[in-house]
Amino acid sequence: MSASTITFFPVDNGSMILLKLNNQKETTILIDIHIRNSDSNEEIIDVVPLLHDFLNKDSEGRPFIDAFLLTHNDADHIKGLENNFYLGSLDEYKYPDDESDDLMKIVINEMWGSSTFWKRESSSNSLCPDAKAYNKEMKRRVKLYEDEGKIQEAGNRVQILCSDPEGNTDNLGDIVRELDTSFTVVNGLDLAGKCKINLLGPLPQQEDEEEEDYKKSNRASVILQLEITENNYINKVLIAGDAEVFTWDTLWEKFKSDTNILEYDILQCPHHCSWHSLSYDSYSQNEDPKVCDNAKSALSQSKSGGFIISSSKAILDDENDPPSHAAKEEYLTIIDKSHFLCTGEYPNKTNLEPITINLTSSGPQEKSRPSKSKISSASSAATGQAFPHGK
Repeated sequence: MSASTITFFPVDNGSMILLKLNNQKETTILIDIHIRNSDSNEEIIDVVPLLHDFLNKDSEGRPFIDAFLLTHNDADHIKGLENNFYLGSLDEYKYPDDESDDLMKIVINEMWGSSTFWKRESSSNSLCPDAKAYNKEMKRRVKLYEDEGKIQEAGNRVQILCSDPEGNTDNLGDIVRELDTSFTVVNGLDLAGKCKINLLGPLPQQEDEEEEDYKKSNRASVILQLEITENNYINKVLIAGDAEVFTWDTLWEKFKSDTNILEYDILQCPHHCSWHSLSYDSYSQNEDPKVCDNAKSALSQSKSGGFIISSSKAILDDENDPPSHAAKEEYLTIIDKSHFLCTGEYPNKTNLEPITINLTSSGPQEKSRPSKSKISSASSAATGQAFPHGK
């Protein structure tokens, strides 16, 4: 494997990102999933076989990912979990019948997520069936750690990103990663020198923040800066989830004197290129909505040649949000137009393919595309002056 890669799958207004490292074990980290079925007349891209193409198999012949991160529990970030991934003890793993065309379920060696998996469903915390299944599996793995007092084997491992404000993580030291810290161990393997993960969010409730706003699902988005080293170059990837303007406003105030932590070669465009990641004002309620300078500054720390990737539908000049055309115009003042890519129109709106970026010793490089798309449908039916940049 010549280069580490990061791949953004075309999953409509949803998110599904795979980081595959070029270390000896080809470590994989999957961030969110949005795997839809073909029950409606809508044309759906079948991304499951494409994901399997990236994965290795364990000694028992089962496809696996080393780590799966759920940024937050909205359906467009977790849909398809139960149907495509194995949950529970590996002792009970069931292989498809020899005559079946079903793909084997993918083993998740290590699960990552915030402490929100302990939150019960409520009006402010609506849970789809896949989110409930994720929460149940996280609890199962945490219970194994509590009962045995040690980190478990692959298939049972878990990491909780940021302490729980209600105290549920107080006695779980070895499986809790604290806010504003970094780690390099993924699925029991220390990747120091190849991959470092900086934990930037979710942020705790701020003094001036209303309880109702703090409890919203997007507010709980995990935010990571991934550092992938190739020779002497550090490729930085900023994973933004669905974090909205208040979070980016707060992060800028926190890091504006040392912006390296917000620097990126690749930015996952927050909330599927939503206007509400850049502004407190709504287009439907304001004649002249304003961009929040702090939020845009936080999202403007692109290194030279940086990419911004919108995991969304095609971005049209209309009133939809997300994705928002007005937001896209703001991002185009940060990076070159050719480096703003959208999963819903790549390489074109009628012939979608995953966006794969090679993480090289010269920085990120868009992977060359084959002459024909490998994707099948599961049903038929200008650069301007930006706010302050990083180096």
